[in-house]
Amino acid sequence: MEILIISIVAFLAALLTFFSGFGLGTILTPVMLIFFPPEIAISLTGIVHFCNNIFKLTIIGKEFNKEVLIKFGIPAVLFAFVGSYALFFISNDTLFTYSLLGNNMNVSYLQFIIAIILIAFALIDLIPFFKKLKFNKSILPMGGILSGFFGGLTGNQGALRSAFLIKMDLDKTVFIATTVVISFFVDLTRIGVYFSNIKDFDISNYIVLGLAAIFSAVAGSFLGFKSLKKITLNYIRNLVAIMILLIAFLLLLGVL
Repeated sequence: MEILIISIVAFLAALLTFFSGFGLGTILTPVMLIFFPPEIAISLTGIVHFCNNIFKLTIIGKEFNKEVLIKFGIPAVLFAFVGSYALFFISNDTLFTYSLLGNNMNVSYLQFIIAIILIAFALIDLIPFFKKLKFNKSILPMGGILSGFFGGLTGNQGALRSAFLIKMDLDKTVFIATTVVISFFVDLTRIGVYFSNIKDFDISNYIVLGLAAIFSAVAGSFLGFKSLKKITLNYIRNLVAIMILLIAFLLLLGVL
């Protein structure tokens, strides 16, 4: 039963997030956690995410913007390491606590700050007055630094990355391809970290489930690619904004 449920979720999540550039891990991880311990769930999700990115590279990756990749992607990957390392030193004190379905939920100052930043970016795309706002390419390195650093701290680099890049007024295909390439390099780094730190993880125990989830995600991405011509940039902007709001809402609830 878990194979069927995870495969369906992987397919739908990959289809939806093909356009937004982020969200597959956010959607798939909670479902994995229903069936597996956290370290296994996160590792399996990472593998599915990585393989799905490899597939997306083959079908759309060549359309990436080289300037954006260099000026934004390199700082993002480097500062993801800095953010991950800083996580052990920055205070993550609880801002407030509440009860949800009998569970005590804690929201830290850091989660609250990131949520507010994400909400601000989302509203810029949803409020008509701000829709004409564009970012100049000169701020690409700063965008990469901020998204990488805070992504390393919170694990939500994809949302911050898309929040910046969607403001660059890139062609829809270029936007998707560039986020795929950057996401691929981020995945390369974190996959290595996962498997160097998780003990007693025997991948042979999860081959059937893993293959089912990977092929389902690939099918979802392929359907998304085939639908790309029917999708407008405005649709992608609105989708990114709505998904960013969802991530922010989950952060404010202490779920992420």
